[in-house]
Amino acid sequence: MARILITSGPTRQYLDPVRYLTNASSGRMGASLAAAAVARGHQVVIVTGPVQITYPESAEIHSVISTEEMLQKCVELFPQCDGMIGVAAPCDYRPEKIAPHKIVKTGDPLQMHLIETEDIVARLGKHKENRWVVGFALETEDPRLRALVKLEKKSCDLMILNGVNAMHAPTNAVEVLEPSGKSLGSFQGLKESVARQIFGLIEQRLIQKVSRKTASSHQPL
Repeated sequence: MARILITSGPTRQYLDPVRYLTNASSGRMGASLAAAAVARGHQVVIVTGPVQITYPESAEIHSVISTEEMLQKCVELFPQCDGMIGVAAPCDYRPEKIAPHKIVKTGDPLQMHLIETEDIVARLGKHKENRWVVGFALETEDPRLRALVKLEKKSCDLMILNGVNAMHAPTNAVEVLEPSGKSLGSFQGLKESVARQIFGLIEQRLIQKVSRKTASSHQPL
């Protein structure tokens, strides 16, 4: 039995006290993968952004808002896990400065400077040691090439390529890629079904091949 960290849902980066940047991620894919893992007898730890879906009751759930909070919680939890599945869609950018009060309309264009947030999967992948890391890539241009580049940059053991149509939808179509560039399979249908097929590959190729070590043997991230 493995202890698996799953990130799920979107994050929010506030511009002022009432407005924020986010995306259309619903958390359904994360919930479906969590359910697939639980059904196979594994322990699941979920770090989730704001969602309106239900996760498996037996899962350990940690709710966060921003990308920074999700990263901090993952860094805290990952050393006690055997691997992670990065299904979340964290905001890639945040405002350089957050307005202390609601931004008032003036009739003039509003200029805002955005800076990149730290990549959660890349951070965990860099310090994974004997753990395994699975990432998700959502691309609109050169999807396969960009997914393989992400796989290498983030030190992932597998990368799940899916498209923009998966956002806030009950269905998904994915391709599972390994570091050699080989496709291990393509699955489509309801997210629950796709998740079971993805997790079957994760279990076969990663979980069964990695012997668990105690948390005390891991170095801090």
